[in-house]
Amino acid sequence: MGYIDGKWVPLIMITVINMINGMVQALIKKVLDGGINHMVIATYRLGISTLFLLPIAYFWERKTRPKLTASVSLQHFVSALFGASLMQYCYLLGLSYTNATIGSAFWGTMPAITFIMALIFRYDKLNMKTKAGYGVVLGSMISLAGALTLTLYQGIPLSNSQEHATILNIHQGHENWFKGCFLLFTGVAFFSSWMLIQNKINSSYPCPYSSTVILSVFGTLQCALLSLIKSRNVEDWILRDKLTIITIIIAGVVGQGMCTVGTSWCIKQRGPVFTSAFGPVILMSATLFDFLILHRMLYLGSIIGSVVVVVGLYLFLWSKSKQVVDSKIVKLPTSTVEEAKEEEDHTNVNKLGRVLVIPMTP
Repeated sequence: MGYIDGKWVPLIMITVINMINGMVQALIKKVLDGGINHMVIATYRLGISTLFLLPIAYFWERKTRPKLTASVSLQHFVSALFGASLMQYCYLLGLSYTNATIGSAFWGTMPAITFIMALIFRYDKLNMKTKAGYGVVLGSMISLAGALTLTLYQGIPLSNSQEHATILNIHQGHENWFKGCFLLFTGVAFFSSWMLIQNKINSSYPCPYSSTVILSVFGTLQCALLSLIKSRNVEDWILRDKLTIITIIIAGVVGQGMCTVGTSWCIKQRGPVFTSAFGPVILMSATLFDFLILHRMLYLGSIIGSVVVVVGLYLFLWSKSKQVVDSKIVKLPTSTVEEAKEEEDHTNVNKLGRVLVIPMTP
């Protein structure tokens, strides 16, 4: 049982989580096509997530939760603005102009965008003297090239299920397609900046469930205000369509609530590199669900751009993991030698070299 828990459960969980996220994005796109205000979806989604996570945060972290100060509250407000409100405003609006396949593909660029921002704000360092350093830069560039392909090249349709929709896209959709891709990229960039902000919050308020609830509360209020940009009609908030209601509940409870908890657990068990490496599962799930279940049009540009994004993503993640391993190898001799001195040199140089390799074995 220990073997299963340690090795297979995180892998299965993050795969299932990303499959669910892909299907949720496809369903949200279906609802957006019905003309609903995208910020109404975001508001309800965050509100439902808050109600779902609130009891978990209260009972799970009631003994370890620090005091909520004005400074911490301000940090969460900014975190919600970038990671929930502005992100969903841009991303969902971009999704309404494109499709779930394109929206999922842009998430593959998130590690590269986050890394570039981390370099700019000095959260991370880049060593160009190693192959891993070159791999990180090359992977980032390939991912961004894939995003550019998705934006500029739509390509021919690969199915004949919606001839009328195809003709409409050819004559009227190119401008909206470009606008949608730009908004999707902006939404992912907002989420990448949120990861840097959240990294600071984690040190001052190390309670992930409570922090998520606070973020969701602020995000709900902010999304409600942003919804006024598009419409101030009260009728927009009354949901009558069954598919819309079911989709928002699933997106709030499962997509925003349960998947956030599950992803946090996977990061804790196997680390962020392992967890983010399964991002392309979202793309595959959304594409299959969009094409097979919802019978939407699939374009050649979407396939080519998505493949390029996935290749760049895995090159980036492999290079980053190689950097982590190399940095550990560099740091280990110093600490081991110091331990050896404390033990009054009971081990010789050859034995010390063999000891250094053992900690790196999985």
